[in-house]
Amino acid sequence: MKIVNISPRGYCYGVVDAMVIARNASLDESLPRPIYILGMIVHNKHVTDAFESIGIHTLEGENREDILAQVDQGTVIFTAHGTSPKVKEMAIEKGLTVIDATCPDVMITHELIAEKAAEGYEIIYIGKKNHPEPEGALGVSPEHVHLVSNNDEIKHLELVADKIFVTNQTTMSQWDVSDLMDLIKEKYPNVLIHKDICKATQVRQEAVVEQAKGCDLTIVVGDPKSNNSNRLAQVSIEQAGVNAYRISDVSQIDPAWLLNVETIAVTAGASTPTQIVREVIEYLKEFDPNDPQTHKKESTTVPEAILPRPRIKDLTKNRQRRLEELRSGKR
Repeated sequence: MKIVNISPRGYCYGVVDAMVIARNASLDESLPRPIYILGMIVHNKHVTDAFESIGIHTLEGENREDILAQVDQGTVIFTAHGTSPKVKEMAIEKGLTVIDATCPDVMITHELIAEKAAEGYEIIYIGKKNHPEPEGALGVSPEHVHLVSNNDEIKHLELVADKIFVTNQTTMSQWDVSDLMDLIKEKYPNVLIHKDICKATQVRQEAVVEQAKGCDLTIVVGDPKSNNSNRLAQVSIEQAGVNAYRISDVSQIDPAWLLNVETIAVTAGASTPTQIVREVIEYLKEFDPNDPQTHKKESTTVPEAILPRPRIKDLTKNRQRRLEELRSGKR
């Protein structure tokens, strides 16, 4: 079986930054304990389990306000997906130490929403319901931001405004976003459109389209909560014309998928640890349809292999530089 290692794949800079920020926090003895992450620092359970092993606790709940209600003391880390201004204010009012690991690409979206709301725009935001990134974006201006996920929700929009602005969750399928923006343009011809797929998401989706074509199957390694991982599988099916399965790790591979497969493509979501992907590739290399011993394998990756090395150098300047690049239109 030929394996096509799609590139680029795996970690993006926003995920790496968030993980390093959390890792550095775990080693900072000056920070009040306990240390909590409000939701998954990035959408991968292997990563959150690794941080749990060093005393960084992931809290879950229906939304960030509900999660924050669970915390009375210590330090809270805001995840890469972004957090609403209200939640940030609530954390400070509770006397908590706050660390913000929001991806700069998401920060820019928040800035843009705040700017357009101040200019009198009603804002249509294309995103996935019950995902933390749209939750944070809507929280920037709750009275003026309207979440839509599909054609029907666009049809039922009843905006009466002279100025309408549309943007989107950064990890959506760029093709889905374009289609939905076209529908919005038909309904509101004077709408101001700002397509905001982050560069890492865009190039990974395009790599699947270009490199998976001609393969018999695509395997996407990523957590079920990872929107960008789920979109990679969707892109393989809808844009490359290649059937795809998303798996969390090697233990979820069904040997029946591989029967009669001659060429298989492998990619991974932006929050998937490299070691988890390597295990999948090794499994595929060793797979023999006639040898049952090669059909089932469990992940043996240990937390220490997933946790990033702490960085003595402060990430603030690099993150600020990235923000300035994004503000200037550079992707």
